[in-house]
Amino acid sequence: MHRLLFALAALVVLAVFVGAPPLAGAAQDAPVAFTNARLITIAGDEIERGTLVVTGGRIAAVGDARTVRVPAGATVIDCTGKVIMPGLVDTHNHIGGVGGADGSSTLQPDVRVYDSINAMDSGFRRAVAGGLTTLNLMPGSGHLLSGQTVYVKLRPVRSIEQMMIRDEAGRPMGGIKMANGTNPMRDPPFAGTRGKAAAMVRELFTRAQEYRNRGRKDSPPAPENGDDAPADGAGAEGGAAPRPARGRDLGLEALGEVLDGSRIVHHHTHRADDIMTVLRLREEFGFRVVLHHVSEAWKVADEIAAAGVPCSIILVDSPGGKMEAAELSFETGAVLERAGVKVAFHTDDWITDSRLFLRMAALGVRAGMSRAGALAALTIRGAEMMDLQDRVGTLEVGKDADFVVLSGDPFSVYTRVEQTWVEGVRVFDLSDEKDRLHADGGFGAGRDQTPYFCCFDSDSFVFGRSGTLWQAGGK
Repeated sequence: MHRLLFALAALVVLAVFVGAPPLAGAAQDAPVAFTNARLITIAGDEIERGTLVVTGGRIAAVGDARTVRVPAGATVIDCTGKVIMPGLVDTHNHIGGVGGADGSSTLQPDVRVYDSINAMDSGFRRAVAGGLTTLNLMPGSGHLLSGQTVYVKLRPVRSIEQMMIRDEAGRPMGGIKMANGTNPMRDPPFAGTRGKAAAMVRELFTRAQEYRNRGRKDSPPAPENGDDAPADGAGAEGGAAPRPARGRDLGLEALGEVLDGSRIVHHHTHRADDIMTVLRLREEFGFRVVLHHVSEAWKVADEIAAAGVPCSIILVDSPGGKMEAAELSFETGAVLERAGVKVAFHTDDWITDSRLFLRMAALGVRAGMSRAGALAALTIRGAEMMDLQDRVGTLEVGKDADFVVLSGDPFSVYTRVEQTWVEGVRVFDLSDEKDRLHADGGFGAGRDQTPYFCCFDSDSFVFGRSGTLWQAGGK
């Protein structure tokens, strides 16, 4: 009897692993050719009848069907009537159960959002259903500085470590999340006014400058013989930051990366005066910054352009905005584009559902953006704002094989995301009933999710089994 139970248990375990999605790095080595597709490469003109060849998780060839040869032995997928474009890049997303800073202080640069991410959260299934392949996962905007963000690929994995995008040294890539305006204005220890908020940020960055300078002063001189260099690389070119004699401060170390430009500030801001405050602080401390939301950016587009700062914008769909966003305009993207500002779109999911990301750019075009500008705002512009432009954002030889197969034009309301591929692995297929459930919604979809809303207390709201949002104690 015990042997029988053991055998049955083994079969169950085997079935689970056979049916589970492949882990990161499971890209197919054999070439796959997608033929007869309309290719939107972003890097150049659209190709009406093109071929995309993928090998080992990267793009091996892309171009007109008359010039691109399908490799011998390749799996050929006929995409007649379909559109293929790069995987969508979202610079501002909150799925996965994100949690950053707490109520102990308003500036917490030591917090790392990836310590709160559940890689198996079904929100990631919604994201790939919308064609998203690369995300900037952010803590919330209820703090002046709520922690470090993390850049991820939507690989079919089981842990955040397997989702992380890493730099050449193997370190997780990400920015730092800051905010101003009314979201972080609360009772002490938080700031109660806009002036005090800016003062607190200045004080923290001044401390970070002093910490960095003290570390340089306290670090020993570089040895003449390279064999005598410190084991951790401190003081060596390209090595770790020098460690001050007074001990480490993880938060100030993260801000040191902001000051030296290796970590980008992703800054929540809405009103024109708040936008100008961010630009002022950026000028004072020299950090790189992406302005997020910018509801009133159309009022100060020339000033943003003069500063050379990019904007990640949102056209709010649900659950509605806030007083700061009262003068949000669908024309913001067009106004910024004409001013010469680099523009990306983001979902701020749940504010805009990740499945509706393509609609964001379509609305931008309707309000005056160029088609090319709107397509770039879904792909390469976001990649640039995350220092990922050499990996993702366009269909070019050598880049990661992240792309989306669409049923039609990306700006048509009738178009569906049919397939999403990440590094040569198909991570979403609309023809699979399990994937379609996450694309369309229905019984069993999203039951494990707690929505992130910045505008009200989401604890008073719950999800029904069908995915419907209900208010606790009411209907």
